Amino acid sequence: MNRTVLRALAAGLLAASPSLAQPDIPGKVPIAFNRYYTYAEFESHLKAIAAAYPELVELRSLGKSLEGRDLWLAIVNSPKTGPHTSKPAMWIDGNVHGNEIQAGEAVLYSIWYLTKAYGQVPDLTKLLDSYSFYFLPSQNPDGRESWFRDPHTSSSSRSNLRPVDGDRDGLFDEDGPDDLDGDGQITQMWKKDPSGRFLRDRADPRVFVQVEPGQRGEWTPLGQEGIDNDGDGRINEDPPGGDDMNRNWPSDWQADYVQFGAGLYPFSNPEPRAIGQFILSRPNITAAQSYHNAGGMILRGPGASYRESAYPGSDRAVYDQIAAKGEDILPYYRSLVIYRDLYTVYGGFVNWCAEGLGIFSFTNEMWTAGKYFQRDITNPDDKRMWLFRDRLQFGLTFKDYTEIEHPTYGKVLVGGLNKWSSRVTPAFLLEEECHRNFAFTMYHADQMPLLAFERVEVARAGEGLWRLTAEVRNQKLIPTRGAWAREKGIGQHDLMLCTPAEGVSISAAGYPSSWLDQRMSPVRHEPGRLQLAGGIPGQGSVIFRWFLAGPEGGKVTLRYEAEKAKTIERDVVLEPTP
Repeated sequence: MNRTVLRALAAGLLAASPSLAQPDIPGKVPIAFNRYYTYAEFESHLKAIAAAYPELVELRSLGKSLEGRDLWLAIVNSPKTGPHTSKPAMWIDGNVHGNEIQAGEAVLYSIWYLTKAYGQVPDLTKLLDSYSFYFLPSQNPDGRESWFRDPHTSSSSRSNLRPVDGDRDGLFDEDGPDDLDGDGQITQMWKKDPSGRFLRDRADPRVFVQVEPGQRGEWTPLGQEGIDNDGDGRINEDPPGGDDMNRNWPSDWQADYVQFGAGLYPFSNPEPRAIGQFILSRPNITAAQSYHNAGGMILRGPGASYRESAYPGSDRAVYDQIAAKGEDILPYYRSLVIYRDLYTVYGGFVNWCAEGLGIFSFTNEMWTAGKYFQRDITNPDDKRMWLFRDRLQFGLTFKDYTEIEHPTYGKVLVGGLNKWSSRVTPAFLLEEECHRNFAFTMYHADQMPLLAFERVEVARAGEGLWRLTAEVRNQKLIPTRGAWAREKGIGQHDLMLCTPAEGVSISAAGYPSSWLDQRMSPVRHEPGRLQLAGGIPGQGSVIFRWFLAGPEGGKVTLRYEAEKAKTIERDVVLEPTP
């Protein structure tokens, strides 16, 4: 058989069997995820997605940032299975720190992929039919916009832009770094110094190497490029920026003298306040994901050691199972606890969600050096990092040193690694990073409660008397009410309602320990309205029993309601179950 015939047969097979071809999900909105977008471009993409999928996406502004930018929220829901408030919902946001830009791209990617997949990818279609989603691409649009617009390092523009008198001289933000060489970046300054502690590497003069103790070098580092703008003898001591908005949330908030960047008081900034008002008005929010960078971490609370009790054993088991799957989905990421494995955080967003509201919440620190090397390298040495920056990014993350005349130091060298050199996922790896994080978050979402009546049985209990037993099962990992929420009285109790039709009455109700247990301690009040402080456990069930009086053929309606599960209902006829 010649090659022409073979090619024709192969083409025919692929045409006849789409499953043999590479899967493709055509979408209505083309967005490239091998580059980064300004906040204005974010707005344009969000509006395009909302216009393309009006049946799935409602776009609304939660309020304005400090500088007047809209906080755009995309509500993604399938209305044919009910309004978004009738289902368990997941909150997903990013970019609370302005410089952590790929966090915003991960949220945008999630909206884009989930909407185009609906009706084409069965797993995601089922997910969106069962749950609703609240997506906020950027908690800090002002910080994000500044990071793109202004000269920065990879770590600056973290906070919001509230003016702060950092050096207590009565002036605000008057002495920050200066772009002395005009390249749009803030890099480093070096001064020739016969008593210096550094030498330039002979093989690679971009690298400054510290000499051994007792030896003399030739160069002294002067920190980030800048001048003494306010004439107080110091350089870069009062840069722009104010509050770290991941320290401005109510749970375990501590004042600025305890933790820098906390803000004046919880919710003192307009962005957290607007976000908080929305979340507090949506008790159906059951899970939360906040994207940050960097370090390859799947983080849960608490933020401080003394808050460990806020994560009881049964809640920790849920976190651990979800995070373990995350480590499989996200190579080179590690499941960690914020205070124990990173550092202490007071007043953090996911801590407020988990400890203040009983929402199962994670922070993902996106990007890790392991992705660069495609193997687990926790702390790569400088030589390896330079090698990979050169060979994979072709020097784009480095600014050649330029000699300039500094008003204080005289001749200095300015240059070095630019703001794209660390923390930010390289553009050629961005789509994979977004997709894997999206996949983890969808797995987390898929563990929100999903209830069903597993068994319902009616039996005679005497003349005109009936025993009705029903079991409600939670098919997913997250309980309808977590242990911490139950202990602290967060939110409403779940309710099992038994509503009899005319001619039927409820004599007693309670919770047998098992389906075959004939004993039951009856509830003292309202047998038709049973409250469950603990809800339905993850991948578990609760059995209910009622004794009813009424004629054969009479009817009752069973209805289970929970803030964090979709209501289920079933009509039951009073006749012996076969």
